[in-house]
Amino acid sequence: MTTYELSYPELGLDLHEVYVQMGYGDAAPDADVVAETKAVEAGIAGILRPRYTFFIAEGTLDDTACTLNIGHTELNVGRIIARQLRGSEAFAFFVATAGAEFEDYQMRLKDDDDMVRTFIADSFGSVIAELTADVMERTLQDDISGRSWRHTNRFSPGYCGWNVSEQQKLFPLFGGGAPCGVRLTESSLMLPIKSVSGVVGLGPNVRKLDYSCGLCDFKDCYKRRRKEAVKG
Repeated sequence: MTTYELSYPELGLDLHEVYVQMGYGDAAPDADVVAETKAVEAGIAGILRPRYTFFIAEGTLDDTACTLNIGHTELNVGRIIARQLRGSEAFAFFVATAGAEFEDYQMRLKDDDDMVRTFIADSFGSVIAELTADVMERTLQDDISGRSWRHTNRFSPGYCGWNVSEQQKLFPLFGGGAPCGVRLTESSLMLPIKSVSGVVGLGPNVRKLDYSCGLCDFKDCYKRRRKEAVKG
């Protein structure tokens, strides 16, 4: 299982996504906010080291019981995700993170009591983690293309009815330790906080769909905000 490390330019981050994450939607931030955002961007660009890893495993999906069994581990993924994973011949499990370097930078802002830049950095972190997972998906597709396979959307504990406590079952599948330097607290919070984990379905008869927010009522979902940004 390989750990991949990225640089800031490799993410292709668009500041518009950061502004959407900050709550601006279609509205344009004022000049002061733009200046502060660019200052945060300059602060992280040189130190950022996002990372991701994934592995592929066979498993058994029971879309009636809404479970996914990998070896001796039963994941209760819920009705929505079980339905989206139908037809998968294998599954990719992944972790992606903005990295400890980013979290250290954000903590320095907090220690300096710079609440404006701390808030902006928090928005950057959410976007960076998801963009890192996007790169993971592209690497995964390259890896499976030789089998004429495709992949589904990625799904994470805490979303679409998959309880966040299932992280405690998911992380041991990576062989112990801390994949990409990410570890779990007893309450299933990932550290660094700006991290993403989950599962992707694989096979010749699956496909990635546009995220349909009608399936889920979680209002603070990054993908919901991202979809709204694309509409804008």
